[in-house]
Amino acid sequence: MEQAPPDAPRQLQPAPLEPLGLPDAGLQAAAGEGDEGAREEGPGDGTMTENNFWLKKIEISVSEAEKRTGRNAMNMQETYTAYLIETRSVDHTDGQSVLTDSLWRRYSEFELLRNYLLVYYPHVVVPPLPEKRAEFVWHKLSADNMDPDFVERRRIGLENFLLRVASHPILCRDKIFYLFLTQEGNWKETVNETGFQLKADSRLKALNATFRVKNPDKRFTELKHYSDELQSVISHLLRVRARVADRLYGVYKVHGNYGRVFSEWSAIEKEMGDGLQSAGHHMDVYASSIDDILEDEEHYADQLKEYLFYAEALRAVCRKHELMQYDLEMAAQDLASKKQQCEELATGTVRTFSLKGMTTKLFGQETPEQREARIKVLEEQINEGEQQLKSKNLEGREFVKNAWADIERFKEQKNHDLKEALISYAVMQISMCKKGIQVWTNAKECFSKM
Repeated sequence: MEQAPPDAPRQLQPAPLEPLGLPDAGLQAAAGEGDEGAREEGPGDGTMTENNFWLKKIEISVSEAEKRTGRNAMNMQETYTAYLIETRSVDHTDGQSVLTDSLWRRYSEFELLRNYLLVYYPHVVVPPLPEKRAEFVWHKLSADNMDPDFVERRRIGLENFLLRVASHPILCRDKIFYLFLTQEGNWKETVNETGFQLKADSRLKALNATFRVKNPDKRFTELKHYSDELQSVISHLLRVRARVADRLYGVYKVHGNYGRVFSEWSAIEKEMGDGLQSAGHHMDVYASSIDDILEDEEHYADQLKEYLFYAEALRAVCRKHELMQYDLEMAAQDLASKKQQCEELATGTVRTFSLKGMTTKLFGQETPEQREARIKVLEEQINEGEQQLKSKNLEGREFVKNAWADIERFKEQKNHDLKEALISYAVMQISMCKKGIQVWTNAKECFSKM
């Protein structure tokens, strides 16, 4: 970045971090050129060549969940759920898979893995974890995080998280992720030794950057607004779905009253008795079918919830960009200030009010030797500041380039996944309606035979 002359410090305010052109064919470029573009940032870089090949040759599954009791860090007894992760190597010659590793992990360990990925890959839209406690539930669904149905859905969500990471062209190469799948003992210690907690940006610093950055990148600002709107839309959709499920459950269960009434009626009829009894049976079947229907619906709701949580992952990338832009602006401002001080010392003129100027007026001018020494120190600081500013500019451009490539990859994934989920949900609703028609068709035939 070129520096402005000392007499125009206002021009030193940096422009927004600009990408080196929008990446072409984001997903294809990220996936197709993974070997060249993914060797950055993670502490396991350069050591994963064989493991990358291994990751392409395995199947990952979270096969079961188990309720356990143990002691936490405060030495208090607690109940938690552990999940069994199995990895199988696949022989592509005959399609057979062989179990290679299996180990148990707690949900908190999945959280630790994701927090590490967020710190070391700030330009990546890191896949979210499933909810820790049930949200957007309809009244018959338990909100207890130990409920077997909820634990089962979370098991599926954790498996999906691992598959998302394993299929990501950058994250799949990380050594800590590889050890998460293969090293049960001392894995936490290995993660903590990376020092990722010390590199994590504080929330206060991120909030400060959000309000004080002067030249935000318009595209990241728009992306941040989009993530807020996406989260809002999906939240409303899930609430509507929960209300519909409540009412649908009531409608179906009320049909059980038809069954009871028809059965009672059949007891006082001779010619009509068999037909009424059969119709009552069909109504009972119809009433009981809603439990399985709404259980299947929860899986579609979980797919929507994944993108509800993805919205926060998008905002995390935007926040990191704001922090980098803010640091860049502060570096430019500091450099401008030092250049102005150097010019004032060299010319003997003071352009702005300063404590140093007041001190000079009160106690007299510095000696030439003192002034020359200060000028020399400032020149060294200016050279250092220019190098630092140049480095921050390059770092910012690289971040934007990589982040936007991953955002394009995410957009393609999102469009495909949500389209499939909504189509599948519509198909399920059509199937449910057809079953209802079939029940009443059967009831009609029963009435016709009376």
